[in-house]
Amino acid sequence: MLDRITVNPDVCMGQPTIRGMRITVSFVLKQIASGQGVREILEAYPELEEEDIRQAVEYAAWLAGEYSRPLPSSVG
Repeated sequence: MLDRITVNPDVCMGQPTIRGMRITVSFVLKQIASGQGVREILEAYPELEEEDIRQAVEYAAWLAGEYSRPLPSSVG
């Protein structure tokens, strides 16, 4: 369950965030993609917890699975 990922139109323009904070899932993922480890991210952003980062990655994996399926061709 992704109980730490929240979407609120009034926070970060509706982007998925970590526990309603102004830290977006995409920001966390970009930190990981740039080579930062979990410990480094947690040291730089002490308001985050290890579970926040795990769920951000899990959320991204879920989205990637959703968008990798071919769309049905339109009839017409």
